[in-house]
Amino acid sequence: MRRPRSWLLLCALHGVASMLLWWTQPTTLEWMTWRSDEDLHFPWTLWTSAWVYQSTPQLIGHQLALGVLTAFAWVVRPPWTSTLAWFLAWPLAQASLLLWPQIGYAIGLSGVLHAGWAVLAVQLLQRRIEMPQAQRWGGLLLAGLVLKLGLERAWDHPVVWDSGNDRSLVQAAHLAGAVWGLCLGGLARWLPAVRWRARAPQPPAPPDETVHP
Repeated sequence: MRRPRSWLLLCALHGVASMLLWWTQPTTLEWMTWRSDEDLHFPWTLWTSAWVYQSTPQLIGHQLALGVLTAFAWVVRPPWTSTLAWFLAWPLAQASLLLWPQIGYAIGLSGVLHAGWAVLAVQLLQRRIEMPQAQRWGGLLLAGLVLKLGLERAWDHPVVWDSGNDRSLVQAAHLAGAVWGLCLGGLARWLPAVRWRARAPQPPAPPDETVHP
């Protein structure tokens, strides 16, 4: 059975784009950064802001987290419907940060990563991803996600100060990404699943044994 590649390609896009933007000029990063008072003027930042980083530890941490997500997806082989749900959650999670007026801007892959894990969790629970004990894995992922969000309490603390990395941490991005991932991952069950099966070679047609006078 051939592995669906759409999820892995999206993971590769996030990883490569984040690394490339890390080496770009600050003026370019300004054009790529989502800001709450400019989102209508620069709509592409709903996507590109996820690739912008200002801290090396943050970049490395998110790259490692993306690697874990990619490895897990390589094992479970999510269908294209999961990838579509994750892709749609990407800009919607960023746009949802407008619900918190105290958030001036947000960068990094944290919201996208939370959305990805949420999509996989709900798709496993619905058995849209074929693997042994799919519902158990989905339940574990969902429980871990809910526990993390519960400890962060982003609805009360959307932005906190990360003294270890000397920067602000937008926890609301985690919550928005997870919510959109769960919603869109659940809605993806109504899309047709595509079975990726290698075609078996067809036997040769029997010779024509018709007798002509």
